[in-house]
Amino acid sequence: MEDRNPEIDLAALMDLVEARFNDPTLLLSAVTHRSYLNEHREATWEHNERLEFLGDAVLELVVTDFLFTTYRDKPEGELTAIRAALVNTVSLAIASEELGINKFLLMSKGEAKDEGRARQYILANVFEAIIGALYLDQGFTAARAFIAPRLFKHTQEIVDKRLWQDPKSRFQELAQEKASITPTYETMAQEGPDHDRVFTIGVFLRHEKVAEGKGRSKQEAEQQAAERAIAAKGW
Repeated sequence: MEDRNPEIDLAALMDLVEARFNDPTLLLSAVTHRSYLNEHREATWEHNERLEFLGDAVLELVVTDFLFTTYRDKPEGELTAIRAALVNTVSLAIASEELGINKFLLMSKGEAKDEGRARQYILANVFEAIIGALYLDQGFTAARAFIAPRLFKHTQEIVDKRLWQDPKSRFQELAQEKASITPTYETMAQEGPDHDRVFTIGVFLRHEKVAEGKGRSKQEAEQQAAERAIAAKGW
């Protein structure tokens, strides 16, 4: 394996995920982006998209089972929203970063330069692909053992701070609770051509402008403004 792919230390990667694979090629595939195979035709393993598809389903079942058992008083709609917050792209990307997966990623030189949202998406997919690889190699129990310590610890904060709500809904609820005011939103500026417009939206509590947000749609700008308003108020 190392002769075919000297760029990655599979033993170190297995140490990282705390599992000894019967078929290490599954783990190698889990960290391989499609773009890497386009530049390395000699590679004899698959990219991670099929494993990511499988891992996504396993992850959803593991998290659903955990939430269903832990929060017996919560209705289906709230559990669905909490699950979505727990396994969204940002959450899974953070889990990948904390794990140290970045240095093991196999991707094209172009993809390797991507940062921000693009890199988050890749890291989140790799996390799910590792789950899929573990499931195929060792079964459901091993996949759950990988997921539990890396995601379940964030659940109570999501519940306590109502992070499962979108920022705009959360800020409205907090503003009504703490100040008896319903926030209002106002367009402060519009820049750029019609096909590439950027909106600046201010969020107000009566006459107080609490924060501003920017986005390529008014909805996106409002959500950012609300998120910043929560931080500005310390709520």
